Amino acid sequence: MSDRWTAGARDSQAPVRMLCFAHAGGGSSLFLPWRARLGPDVDVCPIVLPGRERRIHEPPYTRMDDLIEDLVPALTPLLDRPYLLFGHSMGALVAYEVARRLRPELLIVSGRRVPGVTGSRHLLGDDEFLEAVAGLGGTPPALFGSPDLVRLFLPCLRADFRLVETYAPADTPPVSCPVTALTGDADPEVSPAQMARWAGLTTGGFSLHVFPGDHFYLKGLPEPVRLTVRDAARGVSAAPARAPRS
Repeated sequence: MSDRWTAGARDSQAPVRMLCFAHAGGGSSLFLPWRARLGPDVDVCPIVLPGRERRIHEPPYTRMDDLIEDLVPALTPLLDRPYLLFGHSMGALVAYEVARRLRPELLIVSGRRVPGVTGSRHLLGDDEFLEAVAGLGGTPPALFGSPDLVRLFLPCLRADFRLVETYAPADTPPVSCPVTALTGDADPEVSPAQMARWAGLTTGGFSLHVFPGDHFYLKGLPEPVRLTVRDAARGVSAAPARAPRS
């Protein structure tokens, strides 16, 4: 079942696995190039949600609770070694919800304010909505110039924004794993001060790293970002695996 949710062959020899969750509309393409940069010590495992890439004909989720209910059981076979969760933008919220139900050694959140900050961009008309998405960067310009591509990808993008902007986390205790927050210093979506608020959602320790760049500062895995993620993964590989929550 987990094979439906992951992209590419997994590295059975890597001592630590990093489950990666992408931004709205994103899939494995952000993370697959990281394998060569972080291997062989880290098994970079991108998670592919319905509505994109090879799952593009599956209906995307529009509610976080529904997504997590199906996603968490699918991840269980991947938890056979020490692991961390990495989520960028929308993926940070998904990774956080997964961390609340499982017991990762580390949660890395990137480019997203703490849960509970809602919005209404998913209600915009198509032109206004696409303009808002384009303003974030990271989306190939060819997509916006092709009516066929817009028709193909628009439902997934809008569903993802709806999932994020209607997400209201339950009032539960902080996660017990450490949390590392990463962000770009020119991200229009979130400031370093707002990223620092993730410290209040964990009892396991917190660190914040700010890099040059906008919302997609991590694209291509610049060397400072690579070193930060590599060092975090090395710390995880030395930790004993923790059992999932019952």
